[in-house]
Amino acid sequence: MSTTVVEELGENRVRLTVDVSPDQVQHAIEHALSDLSESVKIPGFRKGKIPQPVLVSRLGKDRIYAEAVDSHIRGWFLSAASRSRVRPITDPQYEFELPGTADEAWSFIATVEVQALPEVVDWTTLEVPRAEVEMPQASVDAELEALRESVAELSPADGRPAREGDTLVVDLVDSKGEAQRDTVVELGAGRTAGELEAALLGATAGETKEVSFPLADGTASTVGITVREVQEKVLPPLDDELARAASEFDTLSELRASIEGTLREQLDDEIDAAFRISAVDELVRASEVQPALALIRSRAADLLIGFARSLERRGVSLETYLAATGGSSEELQRQMVLEAAVSIARELALEGLAEKAGIEISDDEVRAYLREEAESAGEDDPDGLVADVWAHGQQESIREDLRLRAALDRLVADVKPIAPELAAARDKLWTPEKEKAEGDTKLWTPGSKEPS
Repeated sequence: MSTTVVEELGENRVRLTVDVSPDQVQHAIEHALSDLSESVKIPGFRKGKIPQPVLVSRLGKDRIYAEAVDSHIRGWFLSAASRSRVRPITDPQYEFELPGTADEAWSFIATVEVQALPEVVDWTTLEVPRAEVEMPQASVDAELEALRESVAELSPADGRPAREGDTLVVDLVDSKGEAQRDTVVELGAGRTAGELEAALLGATAGETKEVSFPLADGTASTVGITVREVQEKVLPPLDDELARAASEFDTLSELRASIEGTLREQLDDEIDAAFRISAVDELVRASEVQPALALIRSRAADLLIGFARSLERRGVSLETYLAATGGSSEELQRQMVLEAAVSIARELALEGLAEKAGIEISDDEVRAYLREEAESAGEDDPDGLVADVWAHGQQESIREDLRLRAALDRLVADVKPIAPELAAARDKLWTPEKEKAEGDTKLWTPGSKEPS
């Protein structure tokens, strides 16, 4: 594994001395030999089939080592920067001599401008609005009604016209005479074409109708519908018998209490998630965290690429998505820039808190987290996953994620929750400090002028 020494140069510049292990040097040289074998032309040999001794003889060791360094130094630098918890905002200036051999450790120096870590305020003094769980009985009643619906029985509608909620048995015959018998249609369920449901509302058993469906080519297709049965749902009474039939509870009151407890837990999780976001956003605001524009733009570009790839996995191009949503590429880019600015500001604030609070994550904690994740995913060999993560040097990024999570836990535990109504009332009050704050440094967002 590479090791790194960080030297502060002042004015948000640092010098990193990065030691690269012999294994990494060897890997880079082998990669360079493979690439050069594919790209250079040597008489008598096909591309990709040039023996390594021939390449070394014809190109020279320095050319191969230079190719190895050029293709890998940025990755080594970014990995070292991540391990050292520095965020580069400019391209680094490198200083190095080429490796002397392929099987020895090597080092280089990188000087770069970095994002300064913010000086966060005393977070224990922050007040953050947190809602209280209020259980609307209408939600509990809706869950009970859904349960009644699930065990309802069907009975003939006694000749009355079909209405929403009824279940119809129909025969369909298309324009070519092909029939589809005993088709079940539940009106209002949204599982049938709108034209068909509209035609069937008000229909009676034995009635035949024709429905026209528009086709993609601008023409229409006609389907004949014969209603064979109209059935209505008969809901069971809301009583203890329903509780016993549809759940593991013996009484309706026990069932209602269980539903209310489940909904309360869901609401509490939602409130907790919103409170965590509000807490870190308040820390960002109070600490006047200001991400560098270079970081924002880089993150925004990554977000846009990731979004486009997620669309492609679903078989949708970015252009098709924009046309379908009525948006523009400029609007999408502004959205990504805003998301990038907010996410980086939150990360910086939590990094500042972790630094100030002395939060560190040990190797044992990283391993425990990986084993827990592996077991919850049903992996047969959690220790193998741990070994693989360490072999590929991925433990540092996981360590930093856990460190930020621990910082957020600390923040949420230490801030002072207040009622949302009190927070809203305070926001409406004018104070000289607020006027001053509005003129101070703000988080840059799309559309605002860049600082000079």
